Amino acid sequence: MPHPSITAETTPDKPAYIMAGSGEIVTYGQLDRRSNQAAHLFRSLGLKTGDHIGIMMYNCRQFLEICWGAQRAGLIYTPISTHLKKAESLYILKDCNAKAFISCGSLSGVATEVLAASNKEIDHFLMVDEISVGYQSWDKLVETQASSRISDESHGVSMLYSSGTTGQPKGIFIPPKTTDVHAPDDLSITVGDKFGFGGESVYLTPAPLYHAAPLRYTMMNIYLGGTCVIMESFDPEKALQAIERYRVTHSQWVPIMFVRMLKLSEDIRRQYDMSSMQLVIHAAAPCPVEIKQKMIDWWGEIIIEYYAASEDVGATLINSKDWLSHRGSVGQAYTGRVRICDDDGNELTVGEVGTIYFSDKADKFDYHNDPKKTAEVFNDKGWATSGDVGYLDQDDFLYLTDRKDFMIISGGVNIYPQEIENLIITHDKVADVAVFGIPHAEFGESVQAVVQTVNTEDATEEFSEELLTWVRQRLSSIKTPRHLDFTDQLPRMDNGKLYKRFLVEEYKNAALT
Repeated sequence: MPHPSITAETTPDKPAYIMAGSGEIVTYGQLDRRSNQAAHLFRSLGLKTGDHIGIMMYNCRQFLEICWGAQRAGLIYTPISTHLKKAESLYILKDCNAKAFISCGSLSGVATEVLAASNKEIDHFLMVDEISVGYQSWDKLVETQASSRISDESHGVSMLYSSGTTGQPKGIFIPPKTTDVHAPDDLSITVGDKFGFGGESVYLTPAPLYHAAPLRYTMMNIYLGGTCVIMESFDPEKALQAIERYRVTHSQWVPIMFVRMLKLSEDIRRQYDMSSMQLVIHAAAPCPVEIKQKMIDWWGEIIIEYYAASEDVGATLINSKDWLSHRGSVGQAYTGRVRICDDDGNELTVGEVGTIYFSDKADKFDYHNDPKKTAEVFNDKGWATSGDVGYLDQDDFLYLTDRKDFMIISGGVNIYPQEIENLIITHDKVADVAVFGIPHAEFGESVQAVVQTVNTEDATEEFSEELLTWVRQRLSSIKTPRHLDFTDQLPRMDNGKLYKRFLVEEYKNAALT
C-alpha cells in the first residue's frame, strides 16, 4: 500500500483525483510535487512537527494538496465546516492552537471576521483563489517552494471536531502509530481490503471534504493508488452523470443523498449507466427502511452500511443481503464487540434497549484539551460509547433506536440542541427554551424549538420570525430551527432538569395523527 509519492514514481500521469464539476485533473506526479511544495511552505512559515493548522474551504483542487502537504510535514490538520460562523470557527482554531488558518475566496466573509477577531493568536492567514485583505496567497507562496521532499518528513494526521452534548465542539485526536509518512493508517489496510479498494478503484465522494469519512476515504483511496472523483457540491443528477462519465467503482453517501436521487423522475434516473459500480457505502445517519429498499432495488445488492463514530470506538457493518433479512439493522460488529448497557452499566440481553458500548477495541483516542470528556466515554470496564442508544437481536445485529441526550441528525449532520438553547436563552424576550428533533420526510429529522417568553404578549408570529432571523445570524443555517412554537410553561422540574422527552413524545404523536 504505497504512499502517493511512490505511485508518482511508477505512474506519474495517472489521475490521483478529478474535480467532477470542472473536470480538473490532478495527477499523482502533480500531487507529489505540490504536496512537497506545501510541506516546504509550512516549514518556511515556522511550522514544525506536531503543530496544528485549520482548513476552512469548499471542495477544490488545493484542499487535498494542503492535506497531503500537512501529512508530509507532520502537522495536525483540522478541516472546519464551511457552514460555521465566526465564533464557532474561532473556538475550534483557538482550541487546537492553530498556527495557520487556510481558507478560500468564496468564504471571504467569515474568513475576514475570523482574522479580525483572532487577537493575533493565529500566526498565519492564507487563502486560495481571490485573496482578502490581511491574507496571503497560498497559490503564489506555494509555487515559490522547492518540489523536493523536506528533510524532516513526519507523519501528520487529521483531527476533526465533533460537537459534544454540551454543544461545545470536541477535537478527536487519534495519533499516528509511526512517524513514517509512507505507513498508511489502519483504515487503508482494513477497510481498503474489506471494500475492495485498490489501484483500479474510482471512488466518488459527493460530500464536503471537511467531514471525516469523505476526507479519510478519499485519502485512503489515494494511498492505494486509485483515482478519486470529487464533487464540488452535491447535486443528485450530476452525481449520476459523474458515475457514468468516470466509470465510478466505489462511492459513499448519506441517506439524504439517496432521498434526493430517488426524487428524480424515473426517466432521468434511467438515462445514466450505473453498471460500473461495484460497491456503494453509506453511513452518518439512520437510513429510512423504505429509502434503502428502493436504493437496493435500483442499484442492486452492492450497498454496504457501516455504523461508527469519529472517535473510532468501534464499528458495525452490514451488506445488502444481510440487511434484507435484518431490515433496519446497521449490522454486526466489525471492529470491537457491541455491548448494550443500562444507565447503571449493567449489560442487557437480546432486544433490550440501552446505551451502545464497544469493548475489545485496542486503539484509544483523546478529546483534545479535555481529559474529563475523554474519561466520560469509557465505563469502569474500559468499554467506550459515543452516546448512541439501540439493541441487539438474536444474531448480534445492532439496531439504533435513539440518540442519547436527544442529539438531532438532519441530513446526515449531527446537531446538538444544547448549543442552540444556550444561544436562544440569551435573547431578552426569552425565559426558557427547548430544542429537539422532529421527524422529517426528507432530512430524517428537523430542528424544532419551543420557546417560553418573558411576556406572554411576545408569543407572536412576528417575534417568531424575528427570533429565527436573530439565531440565523449567529449560528450556521443547519442549526437554525425550521419550526418555532410558543408555550406558557416548559416541563422544567424543581431539580432544574428540562424533561424534553415529554415534548418529543408530544410532537412525534402529533406527527402520527
